[in-house]
Amino acid sequence: MKKIKQMGRVKQTLICLAVTLLVGLVYFYFELPAINFHSPEFYTFVFILCGVYCVTAVFTARLGMEAEERMNFFPVGLRGFFAMMKRHCMIPFILCLALVVFYLGGSLFSSVILRAGSYTKLLTVEDGDFVTDVEEISFDQIPMLDKDSASKLGDRKLGELSDMVSQFEVSDQYNQINYNGHPVRVTMLEYGDLIKWFTNRKNGIPAYLIIDMVTQNVDVVRLPQGQGIKYSPSEHFGRYLMRHLRFNYPTFMFDTPMFEINDQGEPYWICPKLEKTIGLVGGTDINGAVLVNAITGESQYYEEVPTWVDRLYSAELIMQQYDYHGQYQNGFLNSIFGQKGVTVTTSGYNYIAMNDDVYVYTGVTSVGGDQSNVGFILTNQRTKETRYYPCAGATEYSAMSSAEGVVQHLNYRATFPLLLNIHSEPTYFIALKDNAGLVKMYAMVNVQQYQIVATGASVSECSANYSKLLNQNNLGDEPEAPLADEVSGTIAEIRSAVIEGNTVFYLRLENSRTYYAVSASISETVVILNVGDRVTIGFAPDEDEILTAVSIQR
Repeated sequence: MKKIKQMGRVKQTLICLAVTLLVGLVYFYFELPAINFHSPEFYTFVFILCGVYCVTAVFTARLGMEAEERMNFFPVGLRGFFAMMKRHCMIPFILCLALVVFYLGGSLFSSVILRAGSYTKLLTVEDGDFVTDVEEISFDQIPMLDKDSASKLGDRKLGELSDMVSQFEVSDQYNQINYNGHPVRVTMLEYGDLIKWFTNRKNGIPAYLIIDMVTQNVDVVRLPQGQGIKYSPSEHFGRYLMRHLRFNYPTFMFDTPMFEINDQGEPYWICPKLEKTIGLVGGTDINGAVLVNAITGESQYYEEVPTWVDRLYSAELIMQQYDYHGQYQNGFLNSIFGQKGVTVTTSGYNYIAMNDDVYVYTGVTSVGGDQSNVGFILTNQRTKETRYYPCAGATEYSAMSSAEGVVQHLNYRATFPLLLNIHSEPTYFIALKDNAGLVKMYAMVNVQQYQIVATGASVSECSANYSKLLNQNNLGDEPEAPLADEVSGTIAEIRSAVIEGNTVFYLRLENSRTYYAVSASISETVVILNVGDRVTIGFAPDEDEILTAVSIQR
């Protein structure tokens, strides 16, 4: 039998490299690791490539051997195994070992134990004045829509669009932004499945949604024919957003891309660039962002993003950086032993729209985990400017429990609070939902004295009740705020109805077709009114035929 000549070392190496390159390209295409020493995925990528090379080297080394040689190729015992690995896999083995040592060493020098001081400097915190920094807004400007409610409205709106509902679904992002100075939530549509992507990919995603957080109106913004959104997380192949980013910026690490629109209504993806600022893998921070036009795919990196961008720093990253600041400002050992001055953020957050920017709000509590806050922070999500407001009071979840306690007979559940300035008093504004997730009532809870809780079937009624309680407790700079509008006249008609356990009276004045809804909780005077009585009614301006009254006087 003729002996087959054993494969040469050069040819064997070329085959190993070719196979490794092929596998690497396939892996890179699907997994999209950043080619960056600060990224843990990069090390996984290299280890996989080294493993593929070694397996291929062992396999190709057997080619050209006779049957007897192949049977004895894999030696018995540890010494024989290492001898085989030395002959065929020494270089990738040394590379992997070097990377392991490098990564472990870099992780050690990035640890908070050794670099606690550096971690506290990730977030610069300044003291602020709540009354000055947070402007008081009227109750008809309060953004009442949380993400869950926005999702229900978006799904309902899509169901009304017969030409889209069978092909597309609504994304679950619902990002809060300021659009032309007004707080809204925006989200895009996405393909229902792969088949629907094939049938609609030519024109792209045809629309996105804008949901007004005050009025709760849902607008479907239809894009021009043929100019739909072609770059998104629901795309495939080269138009898949993360693949598009990776091929254009192979060394960048990215935070989760967020959907926004500019002042002209053009859809963009805001893709924050992540950086490790402490050692090799510590001190996660943001350094600018890549803005991707969702229609054309054009992208550009900005170290300082345009002012219309509202979200660059995620709430989770801001809270993590403040926790470093609060825990380690007096050293790492103090965070474990003694814990003098150690504070952390509470477990929830919400957003506040101010000065055409979006701020993330979260409470600050002592590390002991009690049920009270020592203050709270507001952070600009575009600039990361952070201010701390000392304000001892209830945590958000304590305030939610207080609000639920007032309506416990109705079994409503409180949403996470929104922090407002009401008559110069830090106030939690809470929506109360039924079991179906529909908002039924509203509550306002004083942060410092959370036993002061006002509720109402409308925002105006809740606001009026809260102002009354502040007045009774001698709180607030303006407990008797001027009414938005008022009218005087003679009562021509009185009707009543029981709504959510509260009696509501509907008054119509002479020479008017408008009804004014007055809850008995607003004023007991309404119970003894009769047709022909002359009254002065304070009410919230609106275009409806039934207006909500916030006060009534004879």
